[in-house]
Amino acid sequence: MGLTTLFVASLAAVTGAVPVLNPIQAIQAAGPPAGQVITKCTSPGMLALAYDDGPYQYTQKLADILSQGGAKGTFFVTGTLYGCIYNQKTAVQNAYKAGHQIASHSWTHPQNFGSLSAADLTSQMQKVENALANIIGVKPTYMRPPYLATGGNVLSTMKTLGYRVITDDVDAEDWNGKTPQQSEQKFQQAGASGNGHIPLMHETYQGTVETLTPWLINWAKTNNLKLVTVAECLGDPTGAYLNATGDGKMSC
Repeated sequence: MGLTTLFVASLAAVTGAVPVLNPIQAIQAAGPPAGQVITKCTSPGMLALAYDDGPYQYTQKLADILSQGGAKGTFFVTGTLYGCIYNQKTAVQNAYKAGHQIASHSWTHPQNFGSLSAADLTSQMQKVENALANIIGVKPTYMRPPYLATGGNVLSTMKTLGYRVITDDVDAEDWNGKTPQQSEQKFQQAGASGNGHIPLMHETYQGTVETLTPWLINWAKTNNLKLVTVAECLGDPTGAYLNATGDGKMSC
């Protein structure tokens, strides 16, 4: 064995053969910063379909429509907004197993989320963490605040808790009575160029699930956009969760 070979072998033994990340890889591995508002993807050619307010009666159907279309979506879930999250436990598990991202939208979706104390915000987030730990064995590192509220104690508390804060750059306005066809126009107006969109949509509207989502899948394909999770569109494909152990409860 020559000296060079011996040195390389010795170095591999010392480092455990773990590759050293270059600065760009290190940044990507760390994911986007916690406690800062993120509105769109970091790269072009992507579309991160993101849905709030579930789980609900359409969760399973939405996950299936996305999967059948070769798309990955992100579900920002609550604990009790449309019934107890455990009532849709199987649908949440199936969406997670299918590779869709499960993220947090707070426990009760309080209207005053932006004016809650740090302690109350923490409680809102930790209750969702516990439920998801019970249901899928992990807790999320991504959240979207109810009503997109980022004032008051929100950002500082999310930074402390390690949450990447997502809002949007296209609002489908399904919450505001817009029809799927009107929502489609919002995407057409936004266009497919520039860094990828993170839209605001809600899985609690049948039209969003059954009409708008299939249209978006086709629109993305027509415009050569890759349909990915929010984490992936931010260069963080493996950073959406942390391992967690819940308390074993299966009720709200």
